[in-house]
Amino acid sequence: MRWRVSHRTVYDYDDDVSDSLGIGYLTPRELPWQHVIDHEITIEPKPADLTSDVDHFGNVVTYFQVTEAHRGLDVLAVGTVDVVDRVYDPEILSLPWEQCRPTDRLDTHDAWQAVDFALPSALVAQTEQARTYAAQSLTPGRAVGEAVTELMHRLHADFEYLPGATTITSTIDDVFEHQAGVCQDFAHLLLACLRSHGLGARYASGYLATRPAPGRDRVVGADASHAWGAVWLPDGQWLAVDPTNDGWVSDRYVVAAFGRDYGDVSPLKGVIFTEAKKSRLRVEVDVAPAD
Repeated sequence: MRWRVSHRTVYDYDDDVSDSLGIGYLTPRELPWQHVIDHEITIEPKPADLTSDVDHFGNVVTYFQVTEAHRGLDVLAVGTVDVVDRVYDPEILSLPWEQCRPTDRLDTHDAWQAVDFALPSALVAQTEQARTYAAQSLTPGRAVGEAVTELMHRLHADFEYLPGATTITSTIDDVFEHQAGVCQDFAHLLLACLRSHGLGARYASGYLATRPAPGRDRVVGADASHAWGAVWLPDGQWLAVDPTNDGWVSDRYVVAAFGRDYGDVSPLKGVIFTEAKKSRLRVEVDVAPAD
């Protein structure tokens, strides 16, 4: 599929901002199954500095600074991306999950990188509750593809998608307590469960092309940034699953960045210098088939 992705973030303030510094993970990644045809980020007011680099995880990260006094900031990222469905080796998916721990497979060329995703991170603690919950799916000798898929199904069934139930700083314990959250919480739960058993699991930030209800037109701007997770396999691939939507990741998903958790790859964050007391944030995301 070829997608045209638009992600607009607008901030409004009740007083002048004299200086605004931002970091954005808004540029889709170039991957074996994903090709970025074009991409552009525009910012109003025009920044005094706008640069990009590649971070530790291979993501494109954008840095900017707006020094002109302003009461509104508009960041627009637009690009065209080709995505194909990923194909996994059935023999690898049939391996016992215990044989897919990166610390035990250092003979594999990228296992050393996957080890980073088997460790706890700021927003993904390896709690005993997560370990116990996952153990119901990660039974001894079970095929990794089957075990991870069942875990995804259980998370989707047992936790309610409920905006406002959590915040961006909510912990794994918080999500278990509320039994609810949004896509980043579902992804964090998946990672906590897998990492607590020694598997390498990474957070994926990006976009999902939604389908309108039968007989209804697409609502432009109604899509949202999305998050899911992926578990490392000994052939160097990552089995990507989406517990929020209860399915394997397909060609409807556009990857922007990979990290240990949301904190590594939040779409946009920064620091402002102002005496403003109030601000308003508006985000508009659209993922549509490209012409």
